[in-house]
Formats: sequence, structure tokens, C-alpha cells
Amino acid sequence: MDTYNKPIAQRIEWLMEHARRHSEAFISAEAFLARQRYLAHHTSAVAALKCMDGRINLSVATHTPLGIIQPFRNLGGMFDLGWPHLGEVLANYVHDQVVTGRRVLLLITYHYSKSDKLRGCAGFNFDTDAARAHTYAIKRQVEHVFGAGHNTVYPIVCGFETDEDALVLHGTNGEPMDVSRLAAHDQDGLRPALEKIFPDMPAQIRFDLEPLVLGNQARITEVRKMARTLDVEHREWMICVGRGFDFLHMPNLALIIGPYSPNLAEPISIAGGIIEDNMRAGRIPNDGFLLLASVPYDEVGVDRARAELKSRFLSKFAANVIRAGHPALAAKMQVRTAVLDWRSRTLETITAD
Repeated sequence: MDTYNKPIAQRIEWLMEHARRHSEAFISAEAFLARQRYLAHHTSAVAALKCMDGRINLSVATHTPLGIIQPFRNLGGMFDLGWPHLGEVLANYVHDQVVTGRRVLLLITYHYSKSDKLRGCAGFNFDTDAARAHTYAIKRQVEHVFGAGHNTVYPIVCGFETDEDALVLHGTNGEPMDVSRLAAHDQDGLRPALEKIFPDMPAQIRFDLEPLVLGNQARITEVRKMARTLDVEHREWMICVGRGFDFLHMPNLALIIGPYSPNLAEPISIAGGIIEDNMRAGRIPNDGFLLLASVPYDEVGVDRARAELKSRFLSKFAANVIRAGHPALAAKMQVRTAVLDWRSRTLETITAD
């Protein structure tokens, strides 16, 4: 389906069906067993701080089973561990892994295109140096919170080149490993190269990083055989606020705003301006856009009830920001409020009140 040119009601219907199919794939017996088999062999938890850009799908780019890499996504890939909610969510995530005896590999990502600067990150005005510098600032914050010895949480600054889905790992001394330029290796052959750029990396984390690199090599080989359209035109017709949008790994579809910054109104208003520009330029129909709020929960009962309240708050807050800053656009706003069952990745719409 051409999701961009259909009436808004059909676009929303397509989206909900797409979310349902994503959940079905995630909970399938084959996917469940693949995750269990992978985790039995590779015990480090893997998380990624990354931009909302749908092109940055690390599971696909590393041939890793769905659900292994924990994403934290935000508009422009901008994060600050001083933000109270982000600091709490990340600290709780690390704690949950550590109490089960697992270390954490944290990928702090920026993205760019080697063929065209304007295919890079709009959040940093397509300035790759600025985006990279921001990831290094986050890395220093991670080391401040979780320790610079890297024995439990190992942060890596990681570039993502979107033309070929290629990873660029930045070593402890700044030396980069561009996976697109690596000679073919098996896991044993790759190990010396990783030991060189990450000399302080615990052996278990390095062992668990190796399949990500090898998987990325395989993905790059696949991409080079594709007749790939590098779509750079902004055609977003959704504003998503909250968490649990893993099913939206498609370019130029949604503007995703994580609930992390203490000043949520600014990115929401910026997103509203982008939607207005898209309508004005004829890149999307002007009959409406979707505002979708989502909050994940782990358990039924209290946890789900709290998720409902949080999602309703985000939905109302974002809608009010749009009404205040973009009144004409607000008249075309379709609002959906949802919670996400994290165990099954099932998106469940709830009433807004």
C-alpha cells in the first residue's frame, strides 16, 4: 500500500494492521526460540540510543533476532542523562540486567549518508561532526553514571551509514572501525581487530559484539545487491509521543518524540511544523495527520494502569501543544492513545479520557 497518498482513515487502518503483524511476528514460536537461543549464547544485554529515523533498524542491520537490542529513540537522536525521566529509565534498565548477572553493551549512535549530506540527520542540520560530538558527550555522561572502568556498562560511539546500513565503531582512542571496509572474517578472525580498538572491553562483551559486526557485514553485502531507492524527502504524516514504536522502522513515516526531555513542548511543536510543511508542499494529503501516544507496560494490574494514565497524559499534552502552536493543523488532527504490552509487543488502543 502507498501509505502516503491514501486518505487519513486508510493510513491509520494500515498502521494498526502493521502493528498487529509486527506483534504476531515477535511472538511467533520461531522468533521466540531464536531469541532464547541467542541469549543463551550471548549473555550481554544490548541497548541503543538512536534517532527516530526509521532507516536505523539495528536488528535488521546486524541480523539480530527481534527483541534482542533495546532501543531508546528520540527526535534528532538527542539525549541528556541529566533529564530526570531518561536517567531513571536507563538506570532501571541497567539495574534489571545487572541483577541477573548480565553486562550491558550500550551503542550510542549517530547517522549520516556517505553519498549525500542531506540524507543525514536533520536534527543536527545535517552536520555529522556535530552529531558525532553529541554522542561523545553522551558517552561521557554514561561513564559518569555507570563508571569509566567499563566493567559492567560498556558504551560505544557508533556511526550508522544509511546508504549501506553500515556500522562505524569508534574505539576507545577514537580510532574508527568502518564495517563496510572490513575484510571478510569469521568470529575468531575478527577478535584481534576488536581487541585493538577496545583494549579494555571485557571478554564477554567483546564476544557478544562480534556477531553484531559479522551480521552487519552480511547485511552490507545484501544491500549492495539491492536496487535501493534512497528516499530523502520528508513525507511524515504521524507524530508519535512516548515509547514502544519499534514497529515503525520505515523511513519518512513518523516523527517520534521520546518522553525523556523535560521540555516536551518544543519538539512536539517542531514536529507539528514539519507536518504542516509536508501538507503545504503536497508531499502528503492535507486531509489529516495522526497523533499517536504510546506507553509500554510489563505486567497487568498496577503497571498497566499507570501506563494508561501516562499515555493519556502524553496524548492530551501533545494535542494541546499542537492546538496552541498550530491551530489550523489541529483541526486535521486524528488522536489515538495506546499502551503496549512489552511481552508481546501488542499495541492496545485505549480511550483518551
